[in-house]
Amino acid sequence: MVAKTFRGGVHAHYHKEDTASKPIRRLGPPARVVIPLHQHTGAPCEPLVKVGDEVKVGQKIGDSSARLTAPVHSSVSGKVVAISPHPQAGGRDVLSIVIESDGQETLDEHVEPRADVDSLKADEIKAIIREAGIVGLGGAAFPTYFKLTPPPGKSFDTVILNGAECEPYLSADHRLMVERPGDVVEGAKLLLKATGVTKAYIGIEENKPDAIEAISEAAKGDDRISVVPLKVKYPQGAEKQLIWAILGREVPSGGLPVDVGVVVNNVGTAAAVKDAVVSGMPLVERVVTVAGSCVAEPQNVLVKVGMLVSDLVEACGGCSSPPAKVIIGGPMMGTAQFTMDIPVTKGTSGVLLLNEEEAAPVEPMACVRCGKCVEACSMRLMPLWIASYAEAGRFDDAERMNALDCIECGCCSFICPSRRRLVQAIRLAKSEIMAKRRKAQAS
Repeated sequence: MVAKTFRGGVHAHYHKEDTASKPIRRLGPPARVVIPLHQHTGAPCEPLVKVGDEVKVGQKIGDSSARLTAPVHSSVSGKVVAISPHPQAGGRDVLSIVIESDGQETLDEHVEPRADVDSLKADEIKAIIREAGIVGLGGAAFPTYFKLTPPPGKSFDTVILNGAECEPYLSADHRLMVERPGDVVEGAKLLLKATGVTKAYIGIEENKPDAIEAISEAAKGDDRISVVPLKVKYPQGAEKQLIWAILGREVPSGGLPVDVGVVVNNVGTAAAVKDAVVSGMPLVERVVTVAGSCVAEPQNVLVKVGMLVSDLVEACGGCSSPPAKVIIGGPMMGTAQFTMDIPVTKGTSGVLLLNEEEAAPVEPMACVRCGKCVEACSMRLMPLWIASYAEAGRFDDAERMNALDCIECGCCSFICPSRRRLVQAIRLAKSEIMAKRRKAQAS
């Protein structure tokens, strides 16, 4: 089968060789976890426990009555020792529940396998997914139950699972597909049932032949599920680019995948759905890639949500040399950190420790009008003009150039020979445009 792809994009050095062939290593419970009450898109949770309470693995410790939210659960058994603000990867302090582990890993009584999975109806599956606190594990952390319900007047006809994992360094999804292909496919079947759809595609970049083989074997015999090899190109795993590559459908400007009948989920999310529905286990752990030239033992680890990044790095042999930059996520769309005293959350796909040479700042120069940013933009935008308008404070002009369609993949900045900070300027424009719209709605 010919590998599919999209228009634009870039070819980065992928740096996956240090972790892609190593089996996922399960870490034991850390001595302490810090579980944020807001680690998803939507409303933050309110604590359901208080300081001094004993908790168990899988026990719900935070929830909200808001329409868009995701409950949080304890990832260890032990005692709640604090409920207080704590730094997060996004840069804000978030109210968090601090639990000291007793090391016993005692399961909550509500965590038990279901014998009646085949008889579950769509709404029952979505209710289980909601109660399990499952969010998109590709990094966006959008509540999955909400995503599975189309708005009035719209419907799905296709489910797509994203196994592209196009960000450099990251290989957590790759290893998950190789080691748990049956769980990914079972999750896909549950997503089909939850959405009432009869066709699912699992898109995987062709530099992961072992994952393509494993998932194809697991899906064999079910005509509803097809594995689609994808060309190796960034940002192949972005929703709109994935839909175009697999189905040839273009999400309209300002639209969402549901506008073309598609719902996209990450392969890790599918496996988490299977765990929740079949085993009764809420989302309390995830696979994280720990990599970069300053990590002593780069690898993929199955880690408890709430484990501090500093403890995670120590569990991977510590730092081989002092890192000049710490990034949560991939180097293209991840966020740089000022401390490692932050917890792993549901949306943490990777922890990268880069040296001075890799993290060296570059001085931007004047645009040479080469047009490479236009060629690389997978959203068919004009990054040089949007960025120029943003830098001049002309945000209305940036809006007319469809700045809000930018997915902030960073291809324009990556390819720019003048090292202009294009994506940062466009991000500023988007922020100003949205602020203006909120002000207009409030008045």
